[in-house]
Amino acid sequence: MNAIHTDADDGWSLVVPLKPLALAKSRLAAAAGSLLRPRLALAFAEDTVGAVLNCARVRDVVVVTDDPTASEALAALGARTVPDAPAAGLNAALAHGVRAIRSRRPYARVATLNADLPALRPAELTLVLDAARKFPRAFLADAAEIGTTFLSAGPGVELEPAFGGASRLRHLSSGAVEIRLSGVDSVRRDVDTGEDLAAAEALGLGPRTAARWLSAAG
Repeated sequence: MNAIHTDADDGWSLVVPLKPLALAKSRLAAAAGSLLRPRLALAFAEDTVGAVLNCARVRDVVVVTDDPTASEALAALGARTVPDAPAAGLNAALAHGVRAIRSRRPYARVATLNADLPALRPAELTLVLDAARKFPRAFLADAAEIGTTFLSAGPGVELEPAFGGASRLRHLSSGAVEIRLSGVDSVRRDVDTGEDLAAAEALGLGPRTAARWLSAAG
């Protein structure tokens, strides 16, 4: 029991998945152009990971990616990066990231977070993590209330990710508890389109995204 208590109380470990930058955020090309799009995808991930690492509840972050540029940039922020060894899609990558964490801390409290949350605020993530701690599995729907931006699993509980498309209903059906909180808009605001990016900008973009997007817009 001591090992369980120690791992569980040693902070959250988060998994952040990231496609190769050449393939990431394809729907953003219409607003950003083909040259800026991969640079924005990296900036989104940097601002997301930077905010996560500044959250007091977070112990560490594992980024699952096969992109060497992204791996180097996110490792420089303090994340641990692992290759997408399964190469079998998003949910397999997330399960792989959880295994990488629990190979070192078997009873770690784990969560996954999208890599495209450029307005993410550490204080808002803290609220979500504190709410998630009350349940074996919990999730947060995206701003559209269709997808999912956050999924958690407590000590000894499998994550069972079901991301992609209408994942909110799939996570509900799997038994995960939906977190319903006000004041956590930055944790729900993922960015796939120009309209999404404008909404994130209204919340306040992270420094790397702001620098790249606003310089291009100007």
